[in-house]
Amino acid sequence: MPGPEVITFGCRLNIAESEAMKALAGDDPNLVIINSCAVTGEAVRQARQAIRRTKRERPDARIVVTGCGAQTDPALFAAMPEVDSVLGNREKLEPAAFAPSGEKVRVSDIMAVRETAPHMVSAFADHTRAFVEVQNGCDHRCTFCIIPYGRGNSRSAPAGAVIDRVRALVDEGYREIVLTGVDVTSYGADLPGSPSLGSLVERILAQVPALPRLRLSSIDSVEIDERLFALLTDEPRVMPHVHLSLQSGDDMILKRMKRRHTRADAIRIVERLLVARPEISIGADIIAGFPTETEEMFANSLALVEECRIVHGHIFPYSPRTGTPAARMPQVDRATVKARAAALRRACGDNRARWLASLVGSRQQVLVESGGTSGHSANFAPVRLPTPKKRGEIVAATIAGVENGALIAQEIAT
Repeated sequence: MPGPEVITFGCRLNIAESEAMKALAGDDPNLVIINSCAVTGEAVRQARQAIRRTKRERPDARIVVTGCGAQTDPALFAAMPEVDSVLGNREKLEPAAFAPSGEKVRVSDIMAVRETAPHMVSAFADHTRAFVEVQNGCDHRCTFCIIPYGRGNSRSAPAGAVIDRVRALVDEGYREIVLTGVDVTSYGADLPGSPSLGSLVERILAQVPALPRLRLSSIDSVEIDERLFALLTDEPRVMPHVHLSLQSGDDMILKRMKRRHTRADAIRIVERLLVARPEISIGADIIAGFPTETEEMFANSLALVEECRIVHGHIFPYSPRTGTPAARMPQVDRATVKARAAALRRACGDNRARWLASLVGSRQQVLVESGGTSGHSANFAPVRLPTPKKRGEIVAATIAGVENGALIAQEIAT
């Protein structure tokens, strides 16, 4: 059935919500939805660039812009002649919002939202793994971050609704579920009895025994309690892949960011994870060139890449977001910011190359993805398969080598 095109920027939560919007927006093939991100100025620039490109390529298309960029700066997008309407993060999950109307901007106060919208999608046409939203919003106020103003305060989906959604996705054939949110480790604080993320994971595994693989999106290291730690290290159905929101490796910068962990905390949790389950791969978000960052402070972040053995690095060159405290701090010049980001990416790339090489000769369980000739292992290493396999199948692959940043499988067994 023909339907709208959705162009997505940003996080896994945006990916999940884009799938929800496809289902909500009807079957208008002339509709293009831009689901924007506001985490950096570059993300906003890319969304605006996509809008202009879309209008050039499809002059008759009706363009609706939504997402965190639209929520935090609706006027910026409304001023673009290519844009037909701008929807906030609350409005984008209302089916009627996508119908043509004379109202160009529909963006309400996201801070007034108290519930988690019951829109967790049940079909992912273009993805082998399914993303399930368990939490939205954030109660923390990191000085660099505009996202709480795009997503609102933290709110959690009831465990029963999450379990029902996971079960439905498994029944549809999905073999891997990713639990996602803005601040997923804060899950449950707003629910009766304050259940933890660990308790939610335990309930999913117990009540959906047919689910072979459960993965978590980015988590805050300071919120990994003993229950969640045990699941990450002892439960084979929880994937050995931990992505941490670290942001910096320097204690003064962490303090100025209003983060709740220290450098030593980050190193300690990674060491504990790897001692308990050596096959865990570590990912991390790190910001380069935060205001006031000196060369010495940056060197601490660079060293952290090695000390925490980060192989999945998400490196963000700092960009000031209007309305955040960090935007008013003394800024690092842009050339230095870009150079530091490049250095961090090189360091993560070197770690990743060594890590992939260390997996040669091992046997990996690979979830076959689009095309049937590639996939990802449990620890999220990319794998190329020698012969096509059924998409969504999990196969055992012996790793023969590394080529162009991917593991090369030799033998396949189901």
